[in-house]
Amino acid sequence: MPTTKSAAKRLRQNRKHHQRNVAEKNKLRTLRRKFDESLATGNREAMETQYRAYCSELDKAVKRGILKKNTADRNKSRGALRMQKALPTVPA
Repeated sequence: MPTTKSAAKRLRQNRKHHQRNVAEKNKLRTLRRKFDESLATGNREAMETQYRAYCSELDKAVKRGILKKNTADRNKSRGALRMQKALPTVPA
């Protein structure tokens, strides 16, 4: 238990921030799952739409301080590679 008023306030803030961070990470996992499902279907438009939504949320999470920039960049890069592999290649 906190012994000072400032420590008590800090504890309240930490709990609130923790709940917000957990909710945001759950949202990211949901978007990642939807992107994975669109990869499985092979629908190009759905893949690109889900990928853009996922990348957008990753960038927002970085801006809010929930994820580190390199983590978001790594996830975006891996998603782009997986999308590239899933799309049929057209010979030139």
